[in-house]
Amino acid sequence: MGFVQQFKSDLFSTVNSDFQEKSLSLFRFQFENNRIYRNYVQALNVNPDTVKLIEQIPFLPISFFKNFKVTSSITEPIDFFESSGTTGIIRSRLYYSDKEFYLENSKSIFESLFGSISEYSFFFLLPNYLERTNSSLVAMANHFYSLSDKKFGGFYLHDLKGLNNDLSSVLNKKPEKIILWGVTFALLDFANTYNIHLPGIKIFETGGMKGRGKEPLRSEVHKIIAEKFQTENIYSEYGMTELFSQAYTTSGSEIFRSQNQMKILIRELEDPISVHSRKGERGGVNVIDLANVDSCAFIETQDLGVLTDDGFQILGRFDNSEVRGCNLLVLS
Repeated sequence: MGFVQQFKSDLFSTVNSDFQEKSLSLFRFQFENNRIYRNYVQALNVNPDTVKLIEQIPFLPISFFKNFKVTSSITEPIDFFESSGTTGIIRSRLYYSDKEFYLENSKSIFESLFGSISEYSFFFLLPNYLERTNSSLVAMANHFYSLSDKKFGGFYLHDLKGLNNDLSSVLNKKPEKIILWGVTFALLDFANTYNIHLPGIKIFETGGMKGRGKEPLRSEVHKIIAEKFQTENIYSEYGMTELFSQAYTTSGSEIFRSQNQMKILIRELEDPISVHSRKGERGGVNVIDLANVDSCAFIETQDLGVLTDDGFQILGRFDNSEVRGCNLLVLS
């Protein structure tokens, strides 16, 4: 079994104690097999042999995914996921060789936090995403729906009336595990159009205003949704096209958690090459996503965040970054 197959096979058994070893192993593999990443590391005058800690690993700026084919695949990638974006913006692409691995990884993360997908019914409100091809969010949603309890729910695109009618019908049956999953602007449109209370239903928002003005803070969105739908069961997803893994908040919290294949580090605001894992100090968010075997696992994002005792918090977005589609990231 080759390195890639063995690494993917072992990924779901990752624990904190072996995260550093796996990260360093993947770093060396990607330095050798990812031309774009290798050129970047060499441009920083970093000798891979001197990298002994995850904090010493160079992180590729996320903008590279817009302009280059960032791939570590030994064989030619079979397809790609593409980011959303307004007209005129170059979209990021994440090339992959194994879509099933992405779906299995997403399932594993979700179920580690919320239990078996088969016990849930999903109502997806994902306009813009459903109208595009190559959306990683839609691929994940389709997979979750295929595994779910399909007594209720489905995909609603722009059909707010149909969503309202179906949710109202479901409420009369008092189901136990229902998830309404939507992009921010669509959830806000729904909340402002229909007076429906959704006690007991989990609401997942995945960010995105799609050119409808400045994105509100996550706390503001949650407050509006909580008041309109009369529920405190509100969750957020932290995900992006450039990552194979996701993180989620729990109800009533702004702290994101994921599984052990994903780790957040913080880079210094005045020295972006300097990276640390100290809690409570805000800075730029760098992500290690071990599931990005076929691409680059070490990414410097445009997000501003802070590490906490049990996860991480997203505080905003750097002023010079473009509007992203899958996060609520606006500085207060």
